[in-house]
Amino acid sequence: MTKIHKLSSELTNQIAAGEVIERPASVIKELCENALDAGSTRIKIDFIDAGLKQIVVQDNGSGIAADEIDLAFMRHATSKINTNHDLFNIATLGFRGEALASIAAVAKVDIVTNTGGVNGIHAIFEDGNKVKQEAIASPQGTKIVVRDLFYNTPARLKYLKSERTEIMKIVDIVNRLALGYPQVSFELTNQQKQLLKTTGHDDLRQTAANIYGIKVAEKMLAIYAQSPDFKIAGLISRADDTRSTRNFITLLLNTRYVKNYRLVQAIVDGYGTRLLKGRYPFAIVKIDLDPLLVDVNVHPTKQEVRLSKESELARLIVRTIDQALGATEHEIASFDDATESKQTKLDQLEFNLNEAVVDTSRIPVEFSIPNDLTDDSSKVKEDDTTFVSLQHPRQDEHYLVTTTWDANVQAQTALSPFSASSLSSEVTTSSEQILVNKLPQLQCLGQMHEYLLATADNDLYIVDQVAADNRLAFDKLLLQMQAENNYEQTLLDNIILDFSMIDFLKVQDKLAEFKKLGLNLEEFGGRSFVLQEYPLWLENCDQIQIKAVIDLILAHINAPLDKIRIELAKKIVATKHIRRKSLNSLEMVEMLTSLSNSSNPYHDPFGKIIIAKISENDLRKLFQK
Repeated sequence: MTKIHKLSSELTNQIAAGEVIERPASVIKELCENALDAGSTRIKIDFIDAGLKQIVVQDNGSGIAADEIDLAFMRHATSKINTNHDLFNIATLGFRGEALASIAAVAKVDIVTNTGGVNGIHAIFEDGNKVKQEAIASPQGTKIVVRDLFYNTPARLKYLKSERTEIMKIVDIVNRLALGYPQVSFELTNQQKQLLKTTGHDDLRQTAANIYGIKVAEKMLAIYAQSPDFKIAGLISRADDTRSTRNFITLLLNTRYVKNYRLVQAIVDGYGTRLLKGRYPFAIVKIDLDPLLVDVNVHPTKQEVRLSKESELARLIVRTIDQALGATEHEIASFDDATESKQTKLDQLEFNLNEAVVDTSRIPVEFSIPNDLTDDSSKVKEDDTTFVSLQHPRQDEHYLVTTTWDANVQAQTALSPFSASSLSSEVTTSSEQILVNKLPQLQCLGQMHEYLLATADNDLYIVDQVAADNRLAFDKLLLQMQAENNYEQTLLDNIILDFSMIDFLKVQDKLAEFKKLGLNLEEFGGRSFVLQEYPLWLENCDQIQIKAVIDLILAHINAPLDKIRIELAKKIVATKHIRRKSLNSLEMVEMLTSLSNSSNPYHDPFGKIIIAKISENDLRKLFQK
């Protein structure tokens, strides 16, 4: 058995660094938090090769004294806490005393710092050990240069994402810090190319404009509320200005950016039914509370915290946001405002009858659906007093009389007589599609409201016209998007699209995918793209619709292109608001024929049933034959 021994200081430092320094963004977060704790009003960050080659963070804070340099790079050395009482009254971002020691354990670090004297101190650290220290002329503050990150732990490199992804994570963390400290000027550059610059004028809306763009920030609503334990302030977007991910929700607890699912969900719940399914707002919510009510000492990165009175805080957030939105209650219809069709499940088809009437629109039917599309868990609930079962038919002598019978008869007799050719027209099946092979040959009978009636093998089939139209429109759009050449139409006036830096980087990285969809975007300086042409599958083209299309694509940015096309086609079909219309005999036959050739004649793109069957046997049972 191997003998127990003590780990070397180099190895323990590298193990500790693994908890704190996960990627280049972690280095920037720790160095910026130290700069903020030092009272800095200006912080400049520059990096090369996503931060792996070099990271430079410079501030104008209080600096580090010459005789404290060695302590600053030792583990568990800090100026933030002294006693157990201090541990539960933390008002600073960094307090563990691990940041500099962890960074120096996995990178080469140069530090130049000055507390305000004539000269400052320059020191070099490698493998956690100081190799050089000298006096040097420098301004007040601290400049730290981190080179060759993970050079002595190369296995860590394989867990990093692509360069573009690592850059976006850096931008994201600096954005959160800037929102938490609008009184501090942040400047972020990538090899001298500016990614973010804030003014530091202590104006949260202006900082939001620097990050999300002027158009988003100027429409955001201010929120404020106070209770005995909490104070809430910040900005939220209106319900019509949303995104498809929660990434634009920033939660700041005593200026510290934290991740807390329950509080983020409270922000979403504050919008109530104003938000569409799968949509999330822009929100910057700053919460001030007594440090005794929060424990930030539960995770090395300090982004996960433990809260007392969390439920009370969540209720306050919901109420505050609801009141702010209620004061400006109006919704603007746009591309994003289409309500998605809800799926119809078999267990919803219950049949409520009174003593004397059965409504034929609620008669229980057997749906002829392929086995792989049925939900075995769905069951029709029955109640002896209010529901009728085909297995136990009621014996009332007059319950078959319907209130809608006369109207239905008149509607059918008003239809033009079908020609012999129309009545004999059949839906043609395609041997190329499995689902279509299961669709029987239907003979069109007529139309009742938004339903088409057809027959096959003595069974009655009911086709939902609106659902069928949705399926056909979806298939048509998908074919247009899949075409090798997406024909574009030139815009009379070019559309200029502004993005947040994170979205700008995402779009920039996926320009080829956008082009395959017919969206030819060209960089227009800053964080903007210009669109000069749009694909023909997008019938109407304006800035709101184009931004909504791009936002949906970004939400599925890592999905295969075919998946993006499907989601995009579903979204566009949902906005069409297809409604029922009267069809002549030829149009009805044409719809059934097109439906038989569709990719799935049984369900629309949203899962709603298109076709249902009442068998001859069910009809006989219904009429007690």
